[in-house]
Amino acid sequence: MNEKEIELETEGAESIPVKDKRRFNGDGERVADADEAPKEPVRSPAEIALEADLKAEIERREAAESKLVGVQAKFEEAKADLERETAEMRARLMKTLEDRGKQAQFNFLTTLLPVLDNLNLAVAASETDPSVEHLRDGVIGTARSFERALIDVGVEPIASVGSDFDPELHEAVDMAETTPENDGKITAEYSRGYRFGGRLLRPARVQVGKA
Repeated sequence: MNEKEIELETEGAESIPVKDKRRFNGDGERVADADEAPKEPVRSPAEIALEADLKAEIERREAAESKLVGVQAKFEEAKADLERETAEMRARLMKTLEDRGKQAQFNFLTTLLPVLDNLNLAVAASETDPSVEHLRDGVIGTARSFERALIDVGVEPIASVGSDFDPELHEAVDMAETTPENDGKITAEYSRGYRFGGRLLRPARVQVGKA
């Protein structure tokens, strides 16, 4: 709607033109003029303080999330390093055990070589000297050297004859009549028993006296 000039007439005075810049729509409602700037709503101090608190809380939350992402990344890196170190340590331990096992086998075979030498000497002696006594001495010497080789690698023979029967160490093959003071004692050994590292390799097969 165009601006209207409204003439105000007063008694005894000439009309005064007044320019009214207000605009109205077809229903008679006033329409804001384009030149009129809209007024911003007035905010209370409580609203301003609440908005500042909300902004600060958002900033704190974003900082906490960023820190959490960094901590998670460091945790994953430390976890990967620990798994790698554990795998490397396990591999080194397995290699060490294998080396020790091979070294133990090497040492045992080294102790058996003199036994083989004594056997070869006994065989060679029997070819030139048919004496049974000499052959017997050679066999006894070979057996003694083999027992020493077993002792050198930690094998312990189990005492039998004259000791009390122990079902944990001895296997009773048969029984023989004996005096009361030898009741329950071992009177004969059929095969020697051995222990290794506190474990029973095999029990001694023995004869037990019974009064």
